[in-house]
Amino acid sequence: MKALRIRLQQSSANYRKEESDTNKMTYPLPPFSTVIGALHDACGYREYHPMDLSIQGKYESMHREPYTDHCFLNSIFPDRGVLVKMRNPELLSTAFEKVVAPRKSKGCDFRIRADANIFNEALYQEFIDLKDLNNQIEVFKNSRIKPVLEVIKRRKATLKSKKNRLDKKSEEYLKLNRREAQIKATEKHIKDEFEKYKENHYTKPISKFRSLITSLKFYEILNNIELLIHVAAEDNILEDILNNIYNLKAIGRSEDFVEVIEAKIVELVQDDDCDVTSSYSAYLDYRDIKKGLLMPTNIGDETKGEGGTRYGLNKNYQIIDGKRIFNKKSVLYLSEYCIEETSDRVWLDRDGEQAYIVNLI
Repeated sequence: MKALRIRLQQSSANYRKEESDTNKMTYPLPPFSTVIGALHDACGYREYHPMDLSIQGKYESMHREPYTDHCFLNSIFPDRGVLVKMRNPELLSTAFEKVVAPRKSKGCDFRIRADANIFNEALYQEFIDLKDLNNQIEVFKNSRIKPVLEVIKRRKATLKSKKNRLDKKSEEYLKLNRREAQIKATEKHIKDEFEKYKENHYTKPISKFRSLITSLKFYEILNNIELLIHVAAEDNILEDILNNIYNLKAIGRSEDFVEVIEAKIVELVQDDDCDVTSSYSAYLDYRDIKKGLLMPTNIGDETKGEGGTRYGLNKNYQIIDGKRIFNKKSVLYLSEYCIEETSDRVWLDRDGEQAYIVNLI
């Protein structure tokens, strides 16, 4: 079988685990979807081109690297973070304008200028006007709307009491019923108009203002990484990757740059009688481990199971009903393993005296 062998080096990288947040943990090797995405980007592909991968490698050490995380709160807290105005909140944009920050951490009131460090006077005044308007709306609600609704409530109770004493088929009952419907319609109109005014003049405009806070979080960073990747695909795809391999800039984060050491089309071979031990860690197909096609060599008395770490890794995805549905692969990450014979998914890449085990997934 023809395949493309790619040897890469990275001084550092984070292959982020999707479920990690405060501490952005890393996989020991880049997942299939990460490598496939990087190769597609290097080739300028805008749709998925089928390929199978074997991902192997090793790293020297790991450390934690701090970074500042920015988070927008849904509510406004004058003593927490910086008040900002979102430019396009309807489009999920993260662009914003800084408005004001508190001068002290407790007991802050943005309407008191002595408490406020103002960055944008116009937006600050817009925010203050909205807060003042909200106070006026609440005063109007309590002084004008609420008394009217109380009168309506009492009137409805009176009508209900009268109706309970009448025959439902009588003319007087039907007259009271029509009057009750009119009163309910008036009540609904008053409530709807009030809420409509508040929504348009306060709720929507104030929703563009958010509290921006920062927190210290950490990346797990792998150091001095060596990657050995084999790609099996149609000949034209292999040629595209080979011709564009130096467009491959990073794997992991955008700052996790790669150095291409080698890119070469090779012939993978089958050998029914071989005894090869890998010098790399790798993602191995869990089915092949269970079948004994790939054998861990580091299982001892203190090691349980298959001697590695099992992952469910994304490979490619389909969009179904507007959602990305990933094709997940069950793999075992092993640092030491060997084979005694090849199979339909386990091949050898012989490079002089060196032989690489290639488990295509």
